[in-house]
Amino acid sequence: MIDVNTFLTILYVMIDDFNKGQLPVERPQPGRKASLSRSEVMCLAIFSQWYMFRSHRDFYRWAERHLRAAFPQLPDRGQFNRLVRHHRDAITAFSLHLVELMGARHTVYEVLDTSGVPVRNVKRRGRSWLAGLANVGMCTRLGWYHGFRLLIATSPIGVITGFGFGAGSAKEQPLTEVFLGLRFRPDPHFPSVGQRAIGYYLADKGFAGAKTHQRWEELYHARMVCEPQTNAQPWPKDWQRWLRSLRQIVETTFDKLIHFFRLADERPHDIAGFQTNLAAKIALHNFCIWLNKQLARPPLAFANLLLW
Repeated sequence: MIDVNTFLTILYVMIDDFNKGQLPVERPQPGRKASLSRSEVMCLAIFSQWYMFRSHRDFYRWAERHLRAAFPQLPDRGQFNRLVRHHRDAITAFSLHLVELMGARHTVYEVLDTSGVPVRNVKRRGRSWLAGLANVGMCTRLGWYHGFRLLIATSPIGVITGFGFGAGSAKEQPLTEVFLGLRFRPDPHFPSVGQRAIGYYLADKGFAGAKTHQRWEELYHARMVCEPQTNAQPWPKDWQRWLRSLRQIVETTFDKLIHFFRLADERPHDIAGFQTNLAAKIALHNFCIWLNKQLARPPLAFANLLLW
């Protein structure tokens, strides 16, 4: 266990070194000078995703009571939220920087899967804040939900090497096609997908299809290992158990994001807010794995990492 001040110090130093070494110098913005630097905004935005804080409002009340000494220029909550959204791409880049720092891509395989992310109660009537972007989908983890479908790729120890999302009703294969295409031909507008896997992708039956896999390998150099959907040529039971045991890490990773880092409790009012919070949660997830490795702890032992 480490105390909160130590955790924040390590996080801030890593972010500041990353900003100075990997990102371009911030350009002056019109109007008054921002009260917090980019490194300070990123540090607070990532730290605010801990399960201890029931909401962003709850975190800000805590920060005003406990972090004034470390962040004396802490602005009002509305200005802070605008600063966080302004640095969304930097937060995303930091989460992927941690992937490279841990060498998480240099593995035999990455695990690929999707999950629903609710943004409102599925039974509510009327238009949502994200009408036209989020919609109703079906997920084995959540049942019917109204929100987005999140796609992630993870390393064997749970490091999230890339992520993307679509509407809740999006199907796994089309979403994966876009994800793999952006990994093969990077687009600066979609940095969150990360870099192409060096090894194989392990997926479940929702990604099955021999012709589809052949096309993905030819177009994107993506090699898939997936149990077939049909029973015409079923896998032996040992193969099925082997694949499911390797894929268990992605289930654990989704559980951390959805419950431990409150992803299922988010109720964003616009797409920028959702993207920023998602990037901050994934950055915190990867940072906690990196820190656990430094402390010789199990990579996903988050619950007792901090001494509150």
